Amino acid sequence: MTPQSTIPLILLGVFIAILMMCFVTVQQGTIGVITVFGKFKRIMRPGLNFRIPFIEAIYRRISYQNRSLELKFQAITQDQANVYFSAMLLYSVLNEESETIQNVAFKFMDEQNFMQALVRSVEGAVRAFVATKKQSEILQLRTEIILHVKEQLDTQLEGWGYHLLDLQINDITFDEVIVRSMAQVVASNNLKAAAENEGQALLITKTKAAEAEGNAIKISAEAERQAAQMRGQGVALFREEVARGMAVAAREIQDANLDASFILFSMWTDAIKHFAETGKGNTIFLDGSAENFQRTLQQMMSTLQGGGKKQ
Repeated sequence: MTPQSTIPLILLGVFIAILMMCFVTVQQGTIGVITVFGKFKRIMRPGLNFRIPFIEAIYRRISYQNRSLELKFQAITQDQANVYFSAMLLYSVLNEESETIQNVAFKFMDEQNFMQALVRSVEGAVRAFVATKKQSEILQLRTEIILHVKEQLDTQLEGWGYHLLDLQINDITFDEVIVRSMAQVVASNNLKAAAENEGQALLITKTKAAEAEGNAIKISAEAERQAAQMRGQGVALFREEVARGMAVAAREIQDANLDASFILFSMWTDAIKHFAETGKGNTIFLDGSAENFQRTLQQMMSTLQGGGKKQ
């Protein structure tokens, strides 16, 4: 093969190489930044793109996927307590617009400088917020800290072409001395609460016992009152029946022209019989002389005569 015949082949190879250099593939999730002689020209989106070789250069490829960053830093509260934070930062490129990509590509010299600025901005926002709060309040303000940081950084990050998606504060710790004192405070509060609960329980128990005793006394008194009332009614009925029986017996004796002492004698013997039957072994002394019997009859007769006069 002569040198003259190889020149077309060489030219063809160079043309094919240049043609291949005109086509550039951009991976999904990234944006290609094209510059012409060092000046921003345009962006290339994911897929196959065309560029002018040796004139248009790929400055850098920027990913617009979500990115995360672990942070560990320290802050000081208003009452001079050290607070240690462990956080996770989630951020991404704001959008795929040309202006946004320019900010991402040219605001910072490289990715390392951007990361440094981002971390320091987050730490500064958290420290500024914590410096206005007391140590006892920090654990309750986790959500407020996150909202404060996002509010402070959203505008600033938009100027850099980024957006803060989320800030998660995973852990908040204090110095060992403070942790021990907090544990003692919690323990003392628990003991105080337990003592108060125990006192309230004892008070409730004694109150309920007193109420139960009072109710029992009321019930017993009411039962005793009803029993006494019933006993009184029974005695009254007994006396009424006795009086009615004596009146009937007296009328029958009068109708039979008998001496009233006969019924009195019968009542006397019935009373002695009742004493003997219901005495339950008790000793009963009676004067059984004729004089005492005569005196008893006279007293009962006078009682009956007095009752008749009243009627």
